[in-house]
Amino acid sequence: MFMRHVIAFSLIALLAGCAGFSSRESVQGQGDPQQWRQHKEQLSQLDGWQINGKVGIRAPKDSGSGTLFWLQRQDYYDIRLSGPLGRGAARLTGRPGHVSLEVANQGRYEAQSPEELLEEQLGWKLPVSHLVWWVRGLPAPDSKSELTLDTDSRLSGLAQDGWTIEYLSYTQQNGYWLPERMKLHGQQLDVTLVLKEWQPRQLGQ
Repeated sequence: MFMRHVIAFSLIALLAGCAGFSSRESVQGQGDPQQWRQHKEQLSQLDGWQINGKVGIRAPKDSGSGTLFWLQRQDYYDIRLSGPLGRGAARLTGRPGHVSLEVANQGRYEAQSPEELLEEQLGWKLPVSHLVWWVRGLPAPDSKSELTLDTDSRLSGLAQDGWTIEYLSYTQQNGYWLPERMKLHGQQLDVTLVLKEWQPRQLGQ
């Protein structure tokens, strides 16, 4: 009897893992949790994309709007902001353990994490490591999150690590439903993203 319970428990744990469900997630809202798991599993396989869009930022030191270009190739990223963002154009490139930030008319800076660089040079406390997940409409997997699902079983709201994210609309690209408009609210920083052009790719097959 004991072994039967152990085997049953192991199967349940295995199936939960395959479905991409995390005990770190608290799910509420109008959507179907099973459909959400399927949607999450599909988006989690995306490890490459190119995004063109607009960004608006409100912060104590900088406020304004500009254009956004984001190239992601597995663990490498190249994020470019340009326009009247208070400090001119900025380019953030890197991979785990090494990141560089180039700011127009100011120079090039390096650090081990993108969060450290942005706070030091621009005064923004922006969780870029989480943003890689949030921009796909997913919670980051390494901390607790509170999810609100819409009627299509996609995220309409997300609360994680002191941030709240509103997902206002989605667009379908190459069979993937991806965020089109989203608002991020953090401590002394608000970010609005309008992701006009998505080119999603699955590279690590």
